[in-house]
Order: sequence, then structure tokens, then C-alpha cells
Amino acid sequence: MGELSRSGEGTVAISDGGWRPLAMARSSVNWRSAVYLAASLWLGLAWFIALTVGIAVSGALTIIWVGVPMLAAVMVLWRGAAMLERRLAWLGFGIRIADPYRPMPKGRNPFTKLKAMVLDPATWRDLLYLALRFPLGIAEFVLMAVLWSATGVLVAMPVVVALSGSAEVNLGVFSYWMDNPVAALPVTALGLVVALLALYVTRTVALGHALLAAVLLGPSAARAENKELRQKTEQLQASRARGVDAVEFERRRIERDLHDGAQQRLLAVAMDIGRARAKLADDPEAARALIEQAHTGTREAITELRDLARGIYPAILTDRGLDPALSGLAGRAPVPVEVDVDLPERPPAAVESIAYFIVAEALANVAKYARATRATIRVAREGHWVVVEVADDGVGGAQVRPGGGLAGLADRAATIDGMVTVDSPPGGPTVLRADLPCSW
Repeated sequence: MGELSRSGEGTVAISDGGWRPLAMARSSVNWRSAVYLAASLWLGLAWFIALTVGIAVSGALTIIWVGVPMLAAVMVLWRGAAMLERRLAWLGFGIRIADPYRPMPKGRNPFTKLKAMVLDPATWRDLLYLALRFPLGIAEFVLMAVLWSATGVLVAMPVVVALSGSAEVNLGVFSYWMDNPVAALPVTALGLVVALLALYVTRTVALGHALLAAVLLGPSAARAENKELRQKTEQLQASRARGVDAVEFERRRIERDLHDGAQQRLLAVAMDIGRARAKLADDPEAARALIEQAHTGTREAITELRDLARGIYPAILTDRGLDPALSGLAGRAPVPVEVDVDLPERPPAAVESIAYFIVAEALANVAKYARATRATIRVAREGHWVVVEVADDGVGGAQVRPGGGLAGLADRAATIDGMVTVDSPPGGPTVLRADLPCSW
């Protein structure tokens, strides 16, 4: 591949066929580059005249107030010309160049905006590129004109000889006389060789021009790195906030389950035992019944506490890993569930825990809403990711809503920079996929 990347912001793809002659000849990008380079003289001349006249006139008039707005207009003009050059670079060379400008200050004060433009280094790099555009265009135009004119004349030599009767090719140290079209065929072969040379030169010049455009018109390396760091910081801040929300939601759920379930049952047990103690001397039979009732309530409270502990972090997940833990979830599901866990070794505990609870929530949704007849669970390693997929053949229509269970899964996965996606068209099927980063 003929590809050159710069700072993650733009990609130069001069050819999709590498340096192979036939592939280069078929590549539309190479031919677009040749047209662009041949026409670059006139575009460079237009920018040169506009900027030379505009800067000279506005600079001379700065001694009076008229020159200042004119100079601002010229600055806007060359920034607009640079934006056009970035678009033309895509058309001519297949290179995408992002606008490198700093954000303009808010408000309507034109002087504040003008000051921001003047202090932006990208403005002056635009001017430098446009200033180099004219001499660069001359060199590119002359080179392209000589190469492709020579190619055209040499390839068409049999036609020239047929029309004129004779012709001579004089290369200084070598001359060749032709008096019939057949004798001109070796020159045509030479023209094809020159055409191949022209393709290689065109490609090389296009790469050089594209690199210059990427350097001067694109974001600087430091700015691109700062942008990437800013995006990463914002992503981490969002992940941390979502993780805090997920933990807080889980804390409230545990507190609610304890208050509404086990705590109420234990309170009832304590009351039954108190009443039994009061009746123990006077009515032993009633006391025995109350003790039996308290015993039943105690077992129910233990069951609820065990279920709650399993919901926090199941012991089987700690002891035996994902496969047995997910098989246990599948066994308690109301529909047949097929489990396929393909992991070369156990991932970290945080990844296992999140994967487990994603599957648990997905199966709970299948039981409540999907009206499915079967479901599948797949857990596999893909590169440095653990991929968890839960699919069912239900009615579909599942959506991620703020505060809903699926949003909670996304928040839980975001605590380790994971992603959760849901594909659930109306009518089904539904596929929930979680990509969890993991390094073994």
C-alpha cells in the first residue's frame, strides 16, 4: 500500500496499488495527482497574486484605519484558501487533513477574534504554504509538462511519421531517423518506458507535495498529541463518573434489599422469639409454634442473605471461574440457555465480575420481557478483549434508557473502559455484546 500517516489526523494514500507499474497505471489517485500537479502553477499563481497585492495594499494603508480591516480580510482570505487547499489535497492526493485552528473565542467582538487568528500558529503556517505554492507550482508544472509531453510525442511517433512522411528523434548523443511508421515502433516502446518513468516521478512528487501539505496545513504533532490526551482524559473522566454512579446504584440496591428483605424477616424472627419467651411458662404449645415460625423465618432470612451475597459476588465465580458461574446462571434461567466459554486462562477478577453481572442482567431481561424460547451465552477472547454476547430469539425492541438496567450494564463496563452494545430490532432477535479490555 502506498500510504503515509501523519499524527493520526490525516492519511496520505497516493496509490492503492503500491509501486507496481500496472497497479500504478490503474490507480485513479495517481492520475488525479498528475492533473493536480500539472494545474498547480495556475492555482499557485492565483494565491500569489491575491496575497501579494492584498498584503501590500493593506499593509501600506495601515497608517490610516482602512488598512486594518483590509488586512483582517486578507487574513480571512488566506485561511479560506488554506481550507480549500485541504479539500483539493483530498481530491488530488487522497489525503485528509483536519483543520488545525484553535477554537475561536465566543462573543461578537471582531477584534477578539482577529487577535485569536493572529496568535494562532496555524494561520501563519497557512500563509507559508500559500507563499511556497507558486514556486512549487512552477517546478511541478514544468516537470509534469516535460515528462508527459515527451511521453505523448514518443508514443504517438508512428502517427507523426505517417502524417509528415519522416521524423527524427535527436537525444544529443543519439539520433534516430524514421521514414515509415514501422520504423517508429521502437520509439513508441521507448515512449512506454518514459510513461512508466513519468508515473514513478508523478507518484514521488505527489508524495512530497502531500507531505508538505500535511506538515504545513495539518495540525502540529504537539497539538494532535494534546488533542488525543484531552480526548483520553475526557473519556476517563466520563468512565469514572459512570463507575461512581454504578457503585452508588449498587449500594442503594443492596441497602434496599437488606431493608425490605432480610432485615424485615430478622425483625419478625426477633419478635416471634420475644413472644415465645413470654408464653413459654403459661402456654408452651403457643410458644413452640412461635419458635417454629421463628425458625422458618430464620431459614428464609438466611436464603435471602445468601442470594444477596451471590448478587454481590458469587462464591462459585471466585472459586471456579466464569464457565461454572455462567452455567449456574443458565441452569436457573426459565428458558434453555446454551453456554460457550472459550478463554485460554482466567481473566482478572474485575473482568470476570463485570462479565458475570452482564450475563445475569441479560438473562433477567430475557425472563421478564423477551418472551424467548431459547438463549445463548458466548464468552471468548479477541485480542486484548474479552467479548461477552448474550442472544435470545425473543420479541426484540430492547433499548438503552437512562436509569434502566441496560444503561447500568454500560456504566458497569465503563468502569474498566469497556463497551456495551445492544442490537434488538422489533421482532428480534436480541444480541447484547460487551467488549471488556483485558491484558493477560
